[in-house]
Amino acid sequence: MGNMEQRAFGRSKQQVSVVGLGTWQLGADWGDVKEEDALEVLDAAVESGVTFFDTADVYGDGRSEQLIGQYLRRRPDADVLVATKMGRRVELDPALYTLDNFRAWTDRSRRNLGVDRLDLVQLHCPPTPVFSSDAAFDALDTLVEEGRIAAYGVSVETCAEAMTAISRPGTASVQIIFNPFRLKPLEEVLPAAAQAGVGIIARVPLASGLLSGRYTKDTVFAANDHRTFNRHGEAFDQGETFAGVDFATGVEAAAEFSALAPEGASPAQTALRWIIQQPGVTSVIPGARNPEQVRGNARAAALAPLPQSALDAVRALYDDKIRGQVHQRW
Repeated sequence: MGNMEQRAFGRSKQQVSVVGLGTWQLGADWGDVKEEDALEVLDAAVESGVTFFDTADVYGDGRSEQLIGQYLRRRPDADVLVATKMGRRVELDPALYTLDNFRAWTDRSRRNLGVDRLDLVQLHCPPTPVFSSDAAFDALDTLVEEGRIAAYGVSVETCAEAMTAISRPGTASVQIIFNPFRLKPLEEVLPAAAQAGVGIIARVPLASGLLSGRYTKDTVFAANDHRTFNRHGEAFDQGETFAGVDFATGVEAAAEFSALAPEGASPAQTALRWIIQQPGVTSVIPGARNPEQVRGNARAAALAPLPQSALDAVRALYDDKIRGQVHQRW
């Protein structure tokens, strides 16, 4: 298995690879993925030095968790921290974030993954009031005391939600959309997390593939792919699809970003490298549909840091093309 830089979630001391694997696409909403293909993706990740899988109970309604559980039983030597999420299999009602529900939801995830204790459970972009609910965080503390979970974190849509979560003493990690097209977390969230010892998991790192530079304004996605059906936030938060950037604008900005890629690195690897080198980031979790993508993403961890000129160019591109669409919203 490859060696990759490991970073710790400060408070929980759990170690994860700087490039992890997002597994939403192994469950649903990205077109169809066969079981054998999914297991090959997981295997390629482990062979590339990835020690962090991010999943959720709602991905394929448990299919993603079950596939990961099946894979890890097959590969007991694989030392992988699995983060899952809970709270989006029911309507988004703050009143449902109770200890009884948390127990039931985590029991189901433990069964799906085939483990006694979950490594890390994240509230899955809950309604904003939940971040300020003492009862919800007391319930999470109880799950830790009961040994159902080793640690907990949150997945957020906005920087304000992240800041509220970071102020909670038990929060091990905050998962947030962060990429060269979403720079707002640089202002407050990353410095606050670093100071508090809270891990930052960067999701949607390639802006749903935009930053790979492979799309044109005429690219068509499958009907059951969220890049078709959630383009304007019809199904869930618009920020999850293309990081909230209008597709035509995103394609144009991605072409400019691609020109910043250093010799021998793809635009996608360049975007991942950019994220990894921002102070405060613990792990970045690109998804992948095949082993080649997994291996390419993992190689970003070994790239040399981008020079200041490239960082300045990313900032200028954001300010020029992207900021007006996303900065005030998330």
